[in-house]
Amino acid sequence: MESRDSFSSKFGIIAAAAGSAIGLGNIWRFPYVLGENGGGAFLLIYLVFIFLIGVPVMLSELVIGRKSQRSVFGAFKVLAPDAKFFRLVGVMGVLAAFLILSFYSVVAGWTVNYTLLALGGQLSDKSPDQLSVLFEDFSGAVWRPMVYMIVFMVLTALIVAGGVKKGIEKYTKILMPVLLFIIAILCVKSITLKGAGGGLSFLFKPDFSKITADVVFEALGQAFFSLSIGMGAIATYGSYVRKKENLLNTAISVSFADTLIAVLAGVAIFPAVFAFGIKPDVGPGLVFVTLPNVFNQMVGGYFFSVAFFVLLFIAALTSSVSMLEVVVSYFSEELKMSRRGAALLGAALITVLGAVCVLVPSVFSQFNTISSDYLLPLGGVLISVFAGWVLGRKKVQEELEAHGKSVRFVGLLVIILKVFAPIAITFVFLNNLGII
Repeated sequence: MESRDSFSSKFGIIAAAAGSAIGLGNIWRFPYVLGENGGGAFLLIYLVFIFLIGVPVMLSELVIGRKSQRSVFGAFKVLAPDAKFFRLVGVMGVLAAFLILSFYSVVAGWTVNYTLLALGGQLSDKSPDQLSVLFEDFSGAVWRPMVYMIVFMVLTALIVAGGVKKGIEKYTKILMPVLLFIIAILCVKSITLKGAGGGLSFLFKPDFSKITADVVFEALGQAFFSLSIGMGAIATYGSYVRKKENLLNTAISVSFADTLIAVLAGVAIFPAVFAFGIKPDVGPGLVFVTLPNVFNQMVGGYFFSVAFFVLLFIAALTSSVSMLEVVVSYFSEELKMSRRGAALLGAALITVLGAVCVLVPSVFSQFNTISSDYLLPLGGVLISVFAGWVLGRKKVQEELEAHGKSVRFVGLLVIILKVFAPIAITFVFLNNLGII
């Protein structure tokens, strides 16, 4: 077999995989979804789903990737050549990566713009109405969002073109500690504001009267999607993990890091929101409209505004790298292209789709719906079923214990993959369709 690039250290694996999971979903989407669904009760249910469903499915992706030593598209051909139906998972994974990154890069371009606005002091001394108009004018424009989207995709392509060790691992090992450092500073500032206690209570004191079926579905959906599972990014990264590494520890570490950042984002945001008397359920505008208003009322608001949008940009970049890697690994392995050529072609095609999303906002929404509501849940169900039923306990256990030590609870893991995870993710899928 041709020599395959790989991660060089355990920290590199965790940084890259956590970078894939930690993105705008944690720092942009998670806080406003939590705000809209009652705070602490939502958080508690979310945490339960992360570790009961999210960790096993992530682990199954890592097992599939490392055992096959192939991208998500090639993995199923190698592991089950006769089960041709499951090759659909690889097709859906590559398609999902294309569609998600095409609209994700547009939103990521917004983070580039807002980082520059914050650095230039252009978010300071603006009223809430002015900030709202600023966001609506920019997000509804054409050329500026497109330019920033292209800048973002160029940065993503440069990192991926560098390879696994010298590109993805090298930069995520730098970016992830910086991300954690920035969010820690923002948390300290937020919780020391006068009146911050209301935000902490909202976040950590569950009000079980807020729990409804919709809240449960939202929590399960957020847990599933925030871990970046279902499209094969984690499986692709798993193919670069050496046999001596403990996959169970990796899955738990990545899930913990992902959850920690999401919770810290809440700690950074809600105490500040409550301290300044702003409602927590303001929706998607929380990051781009509400928070700049909060920063404007803080002592040292300029510094914290810059820090926050740099944080948002880094989170977006580490996720986009993993999505582009799904496409690049497919081009490299199946079309026999060089990594640089694959990175260039993949980024160029996605940039064209991103331009369409900017020019036709309805396409943005459609791509989001197709990928998030259909492709990812279906991918998650099929990955779970494949690991539990096709690979089976023996092969899963062999891969989990390839590092030389026994792993407990493999039987429970396989039962979750065979039964509970597919059922839970199917409920998310049916809820997305409006059937339940």
